[in-house]
Amino acid sequence: MDRYPPIADHGLIGDLQTAALVSSQGVINWFAAPRFDSPSIFAALLDHDRGGYFLFAPDDAKSVCKQLYFPDTAVLVTRFMSPEGVGEIIDCMPPDQGLTPTDRHTLVRIVRCVRGTVRFALECRPRFDYGRAKHDLELRPEGAAFRAPKQTGYLWATIPLERDGLDVRGEVTLNAGGSAAAEFTVCDPDGERPPPPTVEGLTEQLFAVGNFWQDWLHHSRYRGRWLEMVNRSAITLKLLTYAPTGAPVAAATMGLPEQIGGERNWDYRYTWVRDGSLSVRALLDLGFVDEAALFTRWLGDRMRDRAGSAGERLQIMYRVDGDPDIPEEILDHFDGYRGSSPVRAGNAAMDQLQLDIYGEALYALAEGQEVGVQTGYHGWKGLASTLDWLAESWDRPDEGIWETRGGRKDFTYSRVMCWVAFDRGLRLAQEFSRPANTALWTSARDTILDQVMERGWSDKEQALVQHYGGDVMDASLLLIPRVRFLAAKSPGWLSTLDAVDRKLVSDSLVYRYDPTASPDGLRGSEGTFSLCTFLYVDALAKAGRIPQARYAFEKMHTYANHVGLFAEEIGPSGEQLGNFPQAFTHLSLIMAATTLDEALDRAQSR
Repeated sequence: MDRYPPIADHGLIGDLQTAALVSSQGVINWFAAPRFDSPSIFAALLDHDRGGYFLFAPDDAKSVCKQLYFPDTAVLVTRFMSPEGVGEIIDCMPPDQGLTPTDRHTLVRIVRCVRGTVRFALECRPRFDYGRAKHDLELRPEGAAFRAPKQTGYLWATIPLERDGLDVRGEVTLNAGGSAAAEFTVCDPDGERPPPPTVEGLTEQLFAVGNFWQDWLHHSRYRGRWLEMVNRSAITLKLLTYAPTGAPVAAATMGLPEQIGGERNWDYRYTWVRDGSLSVRALLDLGFVDEAALFTRWLGDRMRDRAGSAGERLQIMYRVDGDPDIPEEILDHFDGYRGSSPVRAGNAAMDQLQLDIYGEALYALAEGQEVGVQTGYHGWKGLASTLDWLAESWDRPDEGIWETRGGRKDFTYSRVMCWVAFDRGLRLAQEFSRPANTALWTSARDTILDQVMERGWSDKEQALVQHYGGDVMDASLLLIPRVRFLAAKSPGWLSTLDAVDRKLVSDSLVYRYDPTASPDGLRGSEGTFSLCTFLYVDALAKAGRIPQARYAFEKMHTYANHVGLFAEEIGPSGEQLGNFPQAFTHLSLIMAATTLDEALDRAQSR
């Protein structure tokens, strides 16, 4: 077993309240419960010795591994092929679509021998509370119970288990057609013990999980050229969305590095206003109106939470239940992925000032209105109050979209998105005849436009740049044509797009900015940003540069992992880096695909 497999060497399973990563070696080495942002139970990706893992795989180092999803599902198959036999393990989590959070979450693992003879080994080594909580072990006829102070994990198996310290192990030899199963259920300490499983019962459950995902995906209206990639991205977005509130997390994991051995290791298991807001458009493009509506309600609640308060009206990120408190702590007992430390839980960026979030929030609410997701009277009053406040508060330096820790600047993208906030607010007020200080909002909108074009423009680069008074390019500005701040084929925008080409694009992959030219307060470097590459495709397609857009889009597909998933970044050697999988990357893939499809259809109809 590879102690630290490549980040991309994993598939994702989940139950719509939390998720787990399964390596192509059959190891679950990331799982937190009862929510995405809960302390980990299996975290071998962050420390092989202290993090905990759950292995169920052939005991044969010579096996060749292949991992895939059952089509259009979140049911993961890991196949092992050797001269002695062919075996496979099927992993899934029964989804919970309800609006009520639950403490009970189950990993289902079924192993089968397809041909020949295969000996499977099982090791279950949970480490509760990021490996900080000790547990007791109780062996039972049906399996084992791991009892920690705040959680209990039940491992029921159809094979004999034996004690290995405070962990368990087992093995079974199967002939062709034989199967075995294990079920790991975590719940509160006083939670009801699950019934012992049978292979037949778990197999029925597996089929039910597959049917759930295929039925859900059937509602997608995408029928374009990249159906498999878009469907996989849609399922991934759904897996990363907390069903009780509709809030998507940025990624399933924490602490995976943007540079191996570096310090850029963040916790992404929270809901960013920016990411969630842009996901509304992607969901609507696919026809998933209910999911978009649920998030817009969550967003409206966040805006009402602080309506009329003296401070900032929105925080850049929240927990999935809307809790704004996300204190950051260093888990110094974890070595980090391949020595990448510190490992952080929580996120101190929650307190950063990022003014762009108001634009993204209004963008989401306006997009939702297009399909009848309307803000009620009290919701509108909170929104209008926020825009009145923003009219007096937008003209400030902030930390910017990338959460740099190098000090506040007048970031151009932040100003652009403040323009979006007022522009969409005015449209909503007019369309739905809502009370609003339209004169104040119009003045702010027009002032921002003039300021951005005068102070955000670089004569040297002939482009809009990262911040006022500088010449550094920034890929966040690729969203400008999508939010209609500038027309996609206007001279100023095409000149900016050319400058992005020159400064940030490397063989169709896009850096978010140049940290050497614009110090961000952090040591080390980073790879190209997968989100930015798909935003680049989107902007190229809107600009009419269709062959270039299609080439970049399809080239980017070659960097997906073996099951179509993307981490945050692509490293210098083509490896995936950062937290995995990243929702923002997959939603931008969907947006790029729909934009490019439309552009190609128009071009071919001429």
